[in-house]
Amino acid sequence: MSKIVLEHIDKFYGDNHVLKDINLTIEDGDFMTLLGPSGCGKTTTLRVISGLEKPQNGKMTINDEKVIDADVAFYEEPSKRGLNLVFQSYALWPHMTVFENVAFGLKIKKMPKKEVEEQVMKALDTMRIAQYRDRYPNELSGGQQQRVAIARAIASSPKLLLLDEPLSNLDARLRIDMRAELKRLHKETGTTIIYVTHDQVEALTMSTRIALFKEGEIAQVDTPLGIYTNPVDLTAADFIGNPRINFIDGKAVCNGETLTVHSAFGEYVYKKDSIKWDEDIPLNEEFECVLGLRPEMVDIYTQNPNHKNTVEATVYASQPAGSETMVHLTVGEADFLALQIGLVEYDMNQKVFVVLHPSRMNVYRKETGRLIKYAKVKHHAGEMDD
Repeated sequence: MSKIVLEHIDKFYGDNHVLKDINLTIEDGDFMTLLGPSGCGKTTTLRVISGLEKPQNGKMTINDEKVIDADVAFYEEPSKRGLNLVFQSYALWPHMTVFENVAFGLKIKKMPKKEVEEQVMKALDTMRIAQYRDRYPNELSGGQQQRVAIARAIASSPKLLLLDEPLSNLDARLRIDMRAELKRLHKETGTTIIYVTHDQVEALTMSTRIALFKEGEIAQVDTPLGIYTNPVDLTAADFIGNPRINFIDGKAVCNGETLTVHSAFGEYVYKKDSIKWDEDIPLNEEFECVLGLRPEMVDIYTQNPNHKNTVEATVYASQPAGSETMVHLTVGEADFLALQIGLVEYDMNQKVFVVLHPSRMNVYRKETGRLIKYAKVKHHAGEMDD
């Protein structure tokens, strides 16, 4: 069991306030990813959890046992927190074989030789590198070395595994392979994993939950689907998604029961159950808003499909990219991007018809940048929900 709770964590480096009132609960068995751009505080949070950094304020517990209490200057030693940390660099001993690298920590604990053998081979089998047990690090590829580093971390069966951008030194193909291995590792071991990355694809594909950081604060904590579908503000929406989300300026009026939005796409009326009432929405007065529209949610037709939400558009540019085609479109003064699976050819300035699904759009209040209308999740391929 390894539930972690951070409460009101503050961390300063001199006058630099790098962590600002961090509150985060990581449930037992979670694959929690700390996601955000460089300098947002995610790695510092990981180091606080591991014990490598001491916060000036706040508390932390692991399974209801006190680990940090800054009020009384109590900081549990890292070695007593039941966790292992994997860094961006592999940090393997060059003069030791794979087996010896993985066994090193177990031998320090003076475990019986037979038990060390069993634990090491189990870790190597889990990471599918048992055949390299007698090789030295310089005889391995980067991906194989990373597997050794992770095998060393899991050999002692830690209740917590902390990973600090472990795939950033690998090439694109190896990163995809290692994402699959880490996801399988989490499923097979049930270990609570806390993973730091600035790569949104890593976060979306591996995590059970994501904590999105912004300038030393946690902007949003949700499932990958929740964060992708309903980013909490314009900054989060712009950060999540590749290709990036389309932003379309508009005007909105809310009467307490419905939200009516006008934009280059026309008029959309949203019912009360999709409106985020915890935001300060002006009533019965027009205000500026921004529609968020994912490129893959734009359907393009060369003939009018006679769908109620059809808009005529002009092709500005088309970019076939093998498995997908990116199409830049314009409607009036608005320009936006659509993503289609497969190779599709369009001519520049060609007139096309796009079907837009209002329920799948986000609406943000421009003044605050905050989400005020949730997007509906599309569950089934080919579903026409509005």
